[in-house]
Formats: sequence, structure tokens, C-alpha cells
Amino acid sequence: MPAPENRFKTRLAKGEMLYGCWAGFADPYATEVLATANFDWLVIDGEHAPNDLRSTMAQLQVLEGRHSAPVVRLAHGADWAIKQVLDIGAQTLLIPMVESAEQARELVRATRYPPQGIRGSGAALARASHFSAIPDYIGTANDQICLLVQVETRAGLAALDDILKVDGVDGVFIGPSDLAADMGFAGDSSAPEVQDAIQDALVRIKTAGKAPGILALDPATARTYRDWGAQFLAVGIDVVMLAQSARDTMARWRDD
Repeated sequence: MPAPENRFKTRLAKGEMLYGCWAGFADPYATEVLATANFDWLVIDGEHAPNDLRSTMAQLQVLEGRHSAPVVRLAHGADWAIKQVLDIGAQTLLIPMVESAEQARELVRATRYPPQGIRGSGAALARASHFSAIPDYIGTANDQICLLVQVETRAGLAALDDILKVDGVDGVFIGPSDLAADMGFAGDSSAPEVQDAIQDALVRIKTAGKAPGILALDPATARTYRDWGAQFLAVGIDVVMLAQSARDTMARWRDD
């Protein structure tokens, strides 16, 4: 019995257009509600949301069997952190601030069992192996790991072509806000210079045979990124969606 199929990785490889949303409440109840919208993928965010290992695991549990595939974003690419989230059942990882091919290669190694990598072989007590109910887990898990790296600085863009040559990197996600900040535009990704850089990066990623990804909350901007080649496109953030809806509702009644 092999490791479960990573449907997100399979769909990316087929070239399907996948729409996603950020899950930032760090709570399984909210993520379960979000899953009813049938986004193709949901980011369980450990970089800018208050998730820990247990809250991440709880959200993986409520998403199991759902249409929405979980993508776990870590705060960093440390080997030990990657090992832990893989053992609790994550199969798709999103790692921020990747700025070199060597860094990308180290991330690939951290997600793979030997001899391809350095992932610790402790699957017997892990949720990922269904607690040893999947006897072939260690021998088959590598093929189901999907690694997405974030390029969101000028240094990352300068190294992009080399990063795209790294085997085991399935997709590259452009971080528009961080990129804009690094380029001197204080997070304003609509600046023409930033837009030019984003378009160039998305085209280069797609041409290299990797999956390009990005986030855009404005529908017009999202459509533009889709036209430029974005394949896994995040179109919402749950925290922002609730905040906007709540404020709009109160403003409607205050002005009534």
C-alpha cells in the first residue's frame, strides 16, 4: 500500500488551473467552513498566521477527503520544521524567501527520504503513514511530495533561472507584496516596475515547465496574472474576507 496520492501535485502536473485561498484563522472550524466553498487549494499559513504544529495538524484532518487540497506554508525552511509537518500529513509545502538554487536544493533534500534526501525515518509513529497502516509509506512518499518555493525579492528574481533548474521544485510562487517592498515600493505591487517584474517571472516559470503561482485579491489583477501564466492562483484571504464583510454590513446599517 503506497502513500496517498497528492491530488494537488497531480493536477499541477496536468496543467490544470487551480484557484486557492489563504486560511489564516489558525482554527480547524474556520478552515472547514472555508472548504465548503470548494477552492482547489487552501494555504494553512504558518508564516503570518498564528498556526503551530497542532493547529496545522487539526486543519489537515478537517481537509482530508475534501476537494480543497491543503498547502502548508512554513515560516522558514528549517529541516526540523519540514520533517514535523510532513510527519503530521502535509504533502504540499510552500516555503518563503527562497533566493538561490542551493537553498532550493536543500529544501528538496529536506522533503525526501534517503538516498534522495535527509528526511528522518520516523514514519512508524506518524500520522502521515496512518500510524504504520501504510507499510510502503517510506518507499513511496517521496513521489507524492509537492514543493513550492516563494520568490519574493530582487535576489530571488536574479536567481530564478537557476532555481527553476532544480529537480524536485514543482512550482514557484511570486510574493507580490514582499517583492514590491524589496524593490522600494512599500508593498505596492501595482507599481509598473513591480508589475513588469511579476509578468517576466511568471512567463519564465511557465517556460521552464514549472507551475507559476501568485496571490491577488483584486479580481482584475487576478485575471491579469492568470493571463500572464499563473497556474495556481490565490484569490482570497479568509481573514480579510470576514473583516471586509463585517465592516460592510455595519456600515450599511449605520448609514441606513
